[in-house]
Amino acid sequence: MAAEIKPLRGAQPARTAAADKPVLVSKVEGSPDDINAASLINGGEGVISVSDDKSVRIWQRRDSGQYWPSVCHFLPSIPTTFHFLAELRCLFLGLDNGSVIEFTAAPDYNSITQVREYLSHKIRVTGVIYCPIAKWVLSAASDKFFVYHCTSSGRRLGGHQCSAWCTALQYDAKSRHVFVGDYGGQITMLKLEETGPQVITVLKGHNGSIRSLAWDVERQLLFSGSFDQSVIVWDIGGGKGTAFELQGHTSKVISLVYCKKSHQLISGGEDAIVVFWDMKANRQETPEWLQSDICQYCERPFFWNIKAMMDQKQIGLRQHHCRKCGKAVCDNCSSKRSCIPVMGFEFDVRVCDKCHSTISDQELNGENRQSLAKFHEVKHSIVNMDLDEENGILLTVGQDRIMKIWEVSSMLN
Repeated sequence: MAAEIKPLRGAQPARTAAADKPVLVSKVEGSPDDINAASLINGGEGVISVSDDKSVRIWQRRDSGQYWPSVCHFLPSIPTTFHFLAELRCLFLGLDNGSVIEFTAAPDYNSITQVREYLSHKIRVTGVIYCPIAKWVLSAASDKFFVYHCTSSGRRLGGHQCSAWCTALQYDAKSRHVFVGDYGGQITMLKLEETGPQVITVLKGHNGSIRSLAWDVERQLLFSGSFDQSVIVWDIGGGKGTAFELQGHTSKVISLVYCKKSHQLISGGEDAIVVFWDMKANRQETPEWLQSDICQYCERPFFWNIKAMMDQKQIGLRQHHCRKCGKAVCDNCSSKRSCIPVMGFEFDVRVCDKCHSTISDQELNGENRQSLAKFHEVKHSIVNMDLDEENGILLTVGQDRIMKIWEVSSMLN
């Protein structure tokens, strides 16, 4: 079946920067089953997709404006993730049965040839990355293992068992550091050597499963998107261990892509919203939540502080935290709400009365509290995204089995 393309301006994808928002230029339909991942090729002239019908497809745009599959290759198991390196036309597919299969695409993208199969895991592969410099293929899976193989010999070089199912993978080729996100919300940082991996640290900050990781090579910032609806920015290169929280979604954050030229992070989630985050802005670090047995303002006890409740002869209160200062407070002392864009809180969040007064004074003094993110509805719950930064196009894959191509060059300037 041909994919249906619905350009907004004629058969050719539009290239316009008239509006500072994404413009839908193509809609690729026709997948018979759920799409797990997809990637742009040839500046949006083609798309590679893998789906639950056990197929990998290469869709190419024809003169009619429709996208037809030039390749429809069926695999022994469901392909769950992949990594495509355009300059070498190398395609590495992670499968539901734990295998990683290497393919090479023809120059015209009309065929693919299998090169090698790596028996990497026992069950579902959740992330795969190919590093051409070291000639390594890295993979992570639901069996809790991260492993890497030499693509020249096919030999397994090493592996590491995480504390929970591995759910996301990111790699810095220059320093040979790999980041493995897991279902428990932790990120394990490893240094890879020919003799095996070395554990550097474990990053803890999310309250839900890690779903996606992105990497800023220049500034060495790691971005993690989670089921807890948040994105955390980890300053890896700074060596200070600082973390910045970005709150802009009302549901699970599923996919992240980073634009290195404009220093923008793009996040997509199940709420059908794509958020463009300005990462050039000076942001304040998210404070640690302080622990206390009493409210740090009115000093009334919290409900677990039995001794204080008996001494003061009053019922204990529920503990809350101010998002700006991190203090432990009761509901009466944190009855106000405010957005704090500089801290990544684009929606109103709980703040203590003292911090709310400070924020209000800033507004009265004319201090700029303008939003540092741009929100756009894409009208389908996002499964996966891919960005062609050079051509200014964004691909979103939805739970509705539709792939949408957006013109975003105006957003990336």
